[in-house]
Amino acid sequence: EVQLVESGGGLVQAGGSLRLSCVGSGFIFEDFVIGWFRQVPGKEREGVSCIVNVDNSTYYLDSVKDRFTISRDNAKRTAYLEMSGLKPEDTAVYYCAAFGFCNPYRGMSQYDYWGQGIQVTVSS
Repeated sequence: EVQLVESGGGLVQAGGSLRLSCVGSGFIFEDFVIGWFRQVPGKEREGVSCIVNVDNSTYYLDSVKDRFTISRDNAKRTAYLEMSGLKPEDTAVYYCAAFGFCNPYRGMSQYDYWGQGIQVTVSS
């Protein structure tokens, strides 16, 4: 059974930093694209960032470029989302996802496996 478990969320002041982690199990982690999405109540889920397994190429949502960094450690079966310069508009539930489309120029979509989500709240 594929499982993705997020950790590292919480409450932070504007301008602060958080690091989200996503541990995968039940699949060959190094063979899968990993992505991070976020969702605010009443809005559609949006793709924040993703990283390709083959060459570690990455994609970022425009609004998080230069503030967020995605990475992966295949030996630890873990993906990370380093978030700095956080803004109140970054407040959302963040989801880790696996096995989907990820292209540095065309974005991210159609992920098959999802974590349970973790809350990130940025206070002003």
